[in-house]
Amino acid sequence: MELSDNESRTLSRIGDRSSSDVVVRIRTHEGRDDWIYCHSHILVEKSKYFADRLSDSWPTCQILDSRNCVEVYCDECEFDHHIVILRLFYITADVTVTDICSVKNALGILRVAIQLGCPQIVTTCIGYLEAVPWDESEEEEILKVIPGMGSQAESVLARLQPVNPSAVVKIFISAIQFATSSPPSSMNDLKVSSQEQLEYLLTEDDDAPLLTADNEVKMEAKLCVNRLLMRFVSLVDSLVCDLQESMAEAGKMELFQSYLSDLSWASQIVTKLETSTDFVLTWVESSANIVKVAEEACRESSLPMQVKVLEVAAKVLEAIGYGTVILPTTKRLQMVKAWLPFARLVKPSVDSVTSDDDNDMLLKSNDELWQSLESALVSMILTLPSSDQAEILTDWLENKQIRYPDLTEAFEVWCYRSKVAKRRLGLLDGNDLTSNRV
Repeated sequence: MELSDNESRTLSRIGDRSSSDVVVRIRTHEGRDDWIYCHSHILVEKSKYFADRLSDSWPTCQILDSRNCVEVYCDECEFDHHIVILRLFYITADVTVTDICSVKNALGILRVAIQLGCPQIVTTCIGYLEAVPWDESEEEEILKVIPGMGSQAESVLARLQPVNPSAVVKIFISAIQFATSSPPSSMNDLKVSSQEQLEYLLTEDDDAPLLTADNEVKMEAKLCVNRLLMRFVSLVDSLVCDLQESMAEAGKMELFQSYLSDLSWASQIVTKLETSTDFVLTWVESSANIVKVAEEACRESSLPMQVKVLEVAAKVLEAIGYGTVILPTTKRLQMVKAWLPFARLVKPSVDSVTSDDDNDMLLKSNDELWQSLESALVSMILTLPSSDQAEILTDWLENKQIRYPDLTEAFEVWCYRSKVAKRRLGLLDGNDLTSNRV
């Protein structure tokens, strides 16, 4: 009785010399050579390459011990994958992902399966690669290998394709709404992650920013940050009232610190988006109360909170000092008089901190913070009228904390301007008189 195809397949085993009618000889140019005893009906069904080689139309086919002998030359790196594919031909059920094992194996098997025309194995390898997570090294290898395999393997790259710009905008808006919503502390890790990724979307490094900041993006970011600012200002006003009545609540101070962390991040976002005006103006109007609350934190030795206040203040002072946001003289003077003494108050405490696990991060950002603050303060002082500059410099020269901020540059410029002021103004008056006479 003639056996069915399934029964024949069940009885056929790779390497069974007694039932084999084909020898597949796998060879490399480096000298590896293996002879595998196979069965033509399996090879023909599973592989177009072997079907062509064993067909009557193929010009020649070597004969070995009354068997057809098909020689396959390959690179050394593909040798083992050829052997694996021949073994997969003999699996009675469909090849599954458990037969693939790893991304590296899948890529190697896929490459050979495409060469040999094995559609079932190609489909399985592609399905495996599409489904499993990749680490960075595997992703780099996929990017090297897949594009050279033709259109049938391109679907593996779907997760790496550029995203539609409208999708980027949608995820940005959703993320910034969450990141500025002041969620409960139990969701702090998620909030921080969202903030980090939002900043990354706007960062120009080796690659261009993923997000193009159009009007929609800027408007939504401004609204979200303004809502955060309003909650912060409301809390600050409440804390000032509590301080006046000597009833400050620990919970409110913790919330104050949480808001500060969010605002420190938000100040960078509005700077990148060039929408910092509202942020700066709100901070300026509330600076007096913010300093009062921060000074209370000083009395409670809450150093991280003080530093975080100064981080946000530094961003605001930079925007004003470098002309990004234009303020009248009275407001600039107000900001200098509010934040210069507070920075001078906090600096010695930070300098006295010893390195440990809790303070390493604080110390790591120390130099950059103080340098930013100092540069911004010097720039702002130099924009003030000479008499206001003289008052600030006199206080600086008489203060015990003369080393910070170092206003030497402002002092030198003030001295020079003051010395030549009469001559300069006299020349201007002379020019005016000459012009009038003409």
